[in-house]
Amino acid sequence: MAELGRNLGLLALRLMAGAGIAALHGYVKVFGGGHVWIAQDAAKLGLPVPPEVLGWASSLTEFLGGILIAVGLGTRPMALLLLVNMSVAAFMHHAPDALTAGSGKELALAYWAAALTLTLTGGGSFALDRFFTFKKKGK
Repeated sequence: MAELGRNLGLLALRLMAGAGIAALHGYVKVFGGGHVWIAQDAAKLGLPVPPEVLGWASSLTEFLGGILIAVGLGTRPMALLLLVNMSVAAFMHHAPDALTAGSGKELALAYWAAALTLTLTGGGSFALDRFFTFKKKGK
C-alpha cells in the first residue's frame, strides 16, 4: 500500500509540475517570444554561454521538458535539466527578490523542489519510463 501511495504521489507531482511549467511558462517563452527576454537576462548574469543559446535552452527545457515530465518519459534527465534551469531562476535571476507569497522566487523554488524530487526518485510506476528500462545481460 505504501508503494501505491508513493507512485500516486509521484504521478501527481509529475502532472502538476510538468504541465504547469510547460503550459504556464514554457509555452509563452517558446511561442510568445519569451526566449528573447530570457536571453537578455542571461546576458546580464554574465554566464559563460551565448545568451541566445541560454534563452532557447531555458524555454525548451520548460516547454518540452515539462511535457515529458508530465507523461513520465525521460523523467530523470528532464527533471535534472529543469533543476538546473530553476537553480538559475531562483538563485541568480530572483536572488535579490524577497521570498513572498506569489513572487517569482517562490514559484521558482517550488519548481526547483519538484525537479529535485523527480531527479532523485524518477517518475514512479505510472510513468512511461517504465517501458524503457534496460536491464544488463545476466541479471
